[in-house]
Amino acid sequence: MEDKIFNIAVIGSAGMARRHMKGVIANPKARLYAVCDIHPEQIEKAKALPGADIAVTTTDYRTLLDDPKIDAAIIVTPDQTHVEITCAFLRAGKHVMCEKPMALSIAECEEMMRVEKETGKMLMIGQVCRCNPTCKVMKKMVDDGMIGDLYFVESEYAHSYTIHPGVDNWRITPERNGFIGGGCHAVDLLRWIAGNPTEVSAYSNHKCLTDWPADDCTVSIMKFPNGVIGKVFASIGCVRDYTMRTVLYGTKGTIIKEREGLLKLYKGDGKKINGNLDFTYPIEIPVESKSHNVAGELEIFLDALINGKKSPITSLDGASTVAVCNAAIESAKTGKPVQIKYPEM
Repeated sequence: MEDKIFNIAVIGSAGMARRHMKGVIANPKARLYAVCDIHPEQIEKAKALPGADIAVTTTDYRTLLDDPKIDAAIIVTPDQTHVEITCAFLRAGKHVMCEKPMALSIAECEEMMRVEKETGKMLMIGQVCRCNPTCKVMKKMVDDGMIGDLYFVESEYAHSYTIHPGVDNWRITPERNGFIGGGCHAVDLLRWIAGNPTEVSAYSNHKCLTDWPADDCTVSIMKFPNGVIGKVFASIGCVRDYTMRTVLYGTKGTIIKEREGLLKLYKGDGKKINGNLDFTYPIEIPVESKSHNVAGELEIFLDALINGKKSPITSLDGASTVAVCNAAIESAKTGKPVQIKYPEM
């Protein structure tokens, strides 16, 4: 399969989908073969992308299922449609990369996992932080023991949806909470670095997007393995630019990511000088800045297909992140801690 060019169908063609299309166009192992969107005007924007040579366009994804030339589909549609479209392409014999969040409920995630297993096709979930160069460096620093043992981790997803409600306002739905729709980025990042949390307590309020059906701000505290405590903050009605500020605290140092492309590292050996803990002032570590590195996602997706590897970001990864997000939402509603139940498939 080394010389194979994979024909890719991208389902959805709005802003994020066109980022995926650019990644496909730039990848020598892939061809942007088909584009689907229920809005013809969005398809026209896709066709206008530099280098686009799209063989098939359609407003109904079902017309693509029986096309033998399609090797894989990238699903970039509203969250509530992921289960239906993903399962349809898997059953049609196509590999699938599905945007985050994998789905809105554990039952939907488990259905996708069952179909993946039944068909033997690859399902990868687009938890893009795992392909973010800055986040990858952070994880390696932790794995290499650079800051000692973790004891507290925090990440935040602050993104104003007031100007990004989605085409046809698809983000404004009762079943979609901002903590899962966007906060899943921060949750998955901390899961990737610190492991699966076992319990979550959360609070939420509804002060910014008061005409939206779901709470717009959530703060959650989680119990991670090895006694690590974590916090995730998600706000979709905030008045500020986008951020995923992340801080990792260890017994011998601290890593701070305040913006893409730059990390700050504090180091200490636990010794005290004049009664004060000795530590270095921050070492600035510049990193390649790729906030939404969907081209990197495609690269590892195709590498797995070419070399017969398992999905690099598995359906279980995606479903586990959904499990944590939903547990936080439940805790915020009940006011009680929630034990997190992970899918077993």
